[in-house]
Amino acid sequence: MKILASDSMEGRAFSTKGSVKAQEFIEKKFTEIGLQKYKNGSYIEAFDYTFKGKKRQEAFPVENPGINFSNVKDTIASGANVIGVLKGNSNKTIVITAHYDHLGIRENVIFNGADDNASGVAALFTIAEYFKNKPLKHNLIFAAVDGEEIGSVGTEVFLKNYSDTKNIALNINMDMISHSDYYPELYICGTYHHPDFKKPLKKVTSNEVTILFGHDDPEKIEQSDWTLSSDHRVFYKEKIPFLYFGVEDHKDYHRPTDKYATINKKFYIESVKVIIKSIERLDEFLNEKK
Repeated sequence: MKILASDSMEGRAFSTKGSVKAQEFIEKKFTEIGLQKYKNGSYIEAFDYTFKGKKRQEAFPVENPGINFSNVKDTIASGANVIGVLKGNSNKTIVITAHYDHLGIRENVIFNGADDNASGVAALFTIAEYFKNKPLKHNLIFAAVDGEEIGSVGTEVFLKNYSDTKNIALNINMDMISHSDYYPELYICGTYHHPDFKKPLKKVTSNEVTILFGHDDPEKIEQSDWTLSSDHRVFYKEKIPFLYFGVEDHKDYHRPTDKYATINKKFYIESVKVIIKSIERLDEFLNEKK
């Protein structure tokens, strides 16, 4: 995590040198862990994406965009997901996602994105190492996805190209899981849409972290709805079950102060343990359910 959030990664903005550095680092880690390559003998799923109008202005702003973005030309930019696989004992798959891109450099200031979302990507490594020698019933796909900050374009590409979506049993998305200084709370979002998941998840306990359900009920006006807040939204829109692990927004969210030094290390380690236990419980539950 410290490496991913270092200045050398230049904030990991989509289609930049810092992004390529991050891809190479993630690929190296997947190789060291011994994950199977995703397709065509590679961990890398490269893609080009065409940005038009408003989306182009948000991603690559120009001065004087004009009425209805009339002065904003279409732009093709390149990105890549980094994906590894652990085979299980069935044809069903759990896809574990974490976006590695962040905001890059703005006005000569690096937005390092430690919690958002070097935390989720580094957790992919630990979870993969844990299950490497403890295979589950389900296949596990570990997807470090690109372009979340500009509309989850990497996840869109992944799901569009994935040929067996009917056998995706669940998406587990991790985005901001390391920064909860005052109240050690980790939210699991998605059980409003998939209440069956509460049964196995309630068996997961922690003495260090308070595990909460919520941020997914549109009727609860006192809580923001995170259903569409990160890469899990792509799975949700395709009617694939999802669970999202994350923390409340904090003072360093989308600011240059979201650095390795400002995370809560004890909380982070415990959060990853909670997610590992949750995956184990969900694997059992989904296997029994079918």
